[in-house]
Amino acid sequence: MSDTQWTILGERLVDENRHIRLSIADIRLPDGVEFTQYVARMPRCAMTLVLNDNREVLLMYRHRWVIDQWVWELPGGYVDHAEDVAAAATREVEEETGWRPHTMQHLVTYQPAVGTLDHPQEVYLSRGADLTDTRPDVNEAETIRWVPLDEAMQMIDRGEIIRAATVVGVYRPLPEDRGSVAGRTPGSADLRSPNGSALLTRSRADPAAPADQQPFGARQASCA
Repeated sequence: MSDTQWTILGERLVDENRHIRLSIADIRLPDGVEFTQYVARMPRCAMTLVLNDNREVLLMYRHRWVIDQWVWELPGGYVDHAEDVAAAATREVEEETGWRPHTMQHLVTYQPAVGTLDHPQEVYLSRGADLTDTRPDVNEAETIRWVPLDEAMQMIDRGEIIRAATVVGVYRPLPEDRGSVAGRTPGSADLRSPNGSALLTRSRADPAAPADQQPFGARQASCA
């Protein structure tokens, strides 16, 4: 054992459900100091950076009640038990946005807060997606929008994108996916197909609109 490795003396379960396991661990530091700390363990999550031919990324606008803030995020959620991670990422995109990704390419695996939290995060890249007849759950998002990748980076600077998985995903695309996107007015809120054609512009429900043209909502199973 390394001289600088912390020693786990014991760990006691506090609470557990299918989305989190909370425990208290007794720890000894290399200098002999001992303390207790809460530890949270959560299932693996899979998120997807969906890019269309215009290098626009598919983002969801949603309210995060824990921080009481409206933010833009990549679609994604928990991987179900033995489910293939790429398949889970594909499923989550369609369930949350109504778009079905084309191919999936793994970009990065990371842990957001390893000091107290064990919560593996997988980010995938999909080049293109097809709009399906799937009606997204109303609990996920207020609006779905195709956003130029360069603008998404600016949204991080403005504090409109703050979730770690989305920040990592937006910054992680391959070099050929970066660069300015012409022919798009920053701040526009229209939904676009993978070939860049506008589908509609709106954010709140229109009772007269077809199901696949309603603003989008959500599922309890999205990752924190």
